[in-house]
Formats: sequence, structure tokens, C-alpha cells
Amino acid sequence: MKEYVQPLKPKIDEIFTHLHENPELSWNEYKTTEYLKDLLEQKGFQVQTFTECPGLVAEIGKGSPCVALRADMDALWQEVDGHFQSIHSCGHDAHMTMGIGAMLLLQKVGFPAKGKLKFIFQPAEEKGTGALKMIELGIVDDVDYLYSVHLRPIQELHNGYASAAIYHGAARFLTGEIIGEDAHGARPHLGQNAIEIGASLIHEINNIHLDPMVPYSAKMTKFHAGSDSGNIIPGKAAFSLDLRAQTNEVINELSEKILNITESLSKLYGVTITVKTGANVAAALVDQEAVRFMEKAIIDVLGKNQLKSPIISSGGEDFHFYTLKKPHIKATMLGLGCDLQPGLHHPKMTFNKEAIYAGMEILATTLLYTLEEKRKEEKG
Repeated sequence: MKEYVQPLKPKIDEIFTHLHENPELSWNEYKTTEYLKDLLEQKGFQVQTFTECPGLVAEIGKGSPCVALRADMDALWQEVDGHFQSIHSCGHDAHMTMGIGAMLLLQKVGFPAKGKLKFIFQPAEEKGTGALKMIELGIVDDVDYLYSVHLRPIQELHNGYASAAIYHGAARFLTGEIIGEDAHGARPHLGQNAIEIGASLIHEINNIHLDPMVPYSAKMTKFHAGSDSGNIIPGKAAFSLDLRAQTNEVINELSEKILNITESLSKLYGVTITVKTGANVAAALVDQEAVRFMEKAIIDVLGKNQLKSPIISSGGEDFHFYTLKKPHIKATMLGLGCDLQPGLHHPKMTFNKEAIYAGMEILATTLLYTLEEKRKEEKG
């Protein structure tokens, strides 16, 4: 397969440059969808788009097994040099490029006579809801094996190295309001002080104790109360909470304890505290057979010494909803070293673009190995 990579490099560079320079936010990836659709149709692929949302799917072949590759599409909204703008600071432009590159490589190599390959370009990963929409649309109902990729920071992997699994943690983002009555600064007994209630909320959250063998955290990331009038005690406030846990069970336990705390504080202070769940992503459920196929591909492409152990990350990824909601799917995610720095979601994030070629080759090889191995099992 290596001999087919070099001739594709100019086209791959062109694709990445376009995607990098035209980022779109979650649920608004319509121009990206149109670009990918036109590109893939020009290359002879049959493409399915959706009336409900951006995103697209391409299929090759028929029958079983069905082996799929998913790439996320959305960008982030960040301040860059004093101006807010959409930006691909999480590497989704590279992920899409590797997905297309894998398709073009497989087109050169030739598709297997039996089995189906499915390529999913998914919107809204950053919102934690894009995978759920693909599941709702039935896109993965027939998928047996599912793969994906994520660039890794230099602190985890250097360029030229790769891991066959990323154990992301679960993440849940809560927004809430404290709804009480304002009071005059001289008459605090006539209202409720939302700032004091917020301080109590932080204190109680810090006193949560769960299984110490499972990493977890809960912290307040926003709190707004009061106005320009310094003699008014604010009875209302808005806040945000960031919850993390390495397992789905612990994130649920953590959420339940926080809801119990807000209910208790509501009664104690005589206010209403509302809490809503915003973005919510599942912890990784990794299949070891899928990992074995990807490890074989990494060794084939990069060499045995370049294969690294699975990565454990407190970061979240909505990719893992596919296996949580559809337990029949065997899945894993490629962790690709590329000297990415200063870090993911940093407005000045950069990485070694040469890693894209290795990534697309690893992904294409993994898909082929999976189909080949499963066909052998069926014959045996």
C-alpha cells in the first residue's frame, strides 16, 4: 500500500488545506458536507447525505462483515489574536483528510470482493451529540467493526508513533440557575444571597467522595451573579459545572450526587436551583479484537517499535456512544502521534502534517485486515 501514498500526497495536501481554511461549527457543517460530497462523487463513490443534519456516509461493497470508519467534522469557536472565530484546533480537519485518504488508498489497492466498507463523516462531535444523531438515523445498525482516529498531544505521543486504543473518560457539562429574591444590602434577611449559595455549592461538590480507584472530578466553570449596583444582594445566579470520570458508572454516580446537593441546598436556603445537562459524552468501551487488527496495521505501517500502549485520557469523545448505544459494535480509536503542541483546543495548535499520510495508511490497512480476518473465519 505504501507505493500508493506518494502519488496521492498533492491531493491530500489540497484537501487538508481546504478543510483547515474553511472550518464550520457544530451542526452547521453544511459547506463541509457539500465539499466532501462533491469530492467523493468525483472520485466515483456513492454518497448519502441527510435532510435532518449535515454529515454524509459512503458505502462500498455488500454483505458482511460491515467495517466502518468515522471522522468528525466540526470546528471550535475560539478567540484568536483578539478575535473570535471558528477554528480547527482539535484536528478534525486532519481526521476528515485521513478518512478521505483511506478511501482513496483503498480505491487504488482494490476493494475486497466480499464485505462492506462504510465511511461516516459525522457532525457535532464537540457538542457530544453528533454520534447520537448518526445512531438515531440508523447509520451504524449494520456495522460490525468501527474505527476512528484522533491526533494526540506531544505530551502523549511524538510524531512517528501510534496507539491502537484511546481510553477516553466520560464528560458531562451541567448548566444551572439559582432563583431567589434580591435584597437591599442593609436588609439581607429579606432575600437570599445567590453568591453565598454558590459558595456552598462549591464546598459541597468538593466534599463528594467516590471510588478513589476511578479518576473523577467536578468543578464549577462559570458563576455569574449581581449587577453594577453594589448595594443589592443578588438573589439569582447562573453557573456551569464540568464533570469528568473514567467510567460511565462513576459519571452517573457523580451526577446523581450533584443533583442531591442542589436539592438539599434549595430546601436549606429557600430557593429554586435548576440543573440541566448540556453536552454529555460516554467513556470508552474498547474491543480487544478491534485493537488487535489496528495494532497489526500500525506495525505494518510504522514498525513494531513505533506501537505504543493504549492511551488513557480524561478528555471526552462522543465516538464512544456508538458502542454504548449499540453493544454489538466492536470499536477502537487510533491515537496518532504528530508532535501536536501546545495542546488540543489551543488557538495556536500546530502539528506535523506528515502524520496525515501515516494515519490514512494505518486506517486503510486496519479496514483491510479486519475484512480479511473475518473472511478467513467464515471460510474456516
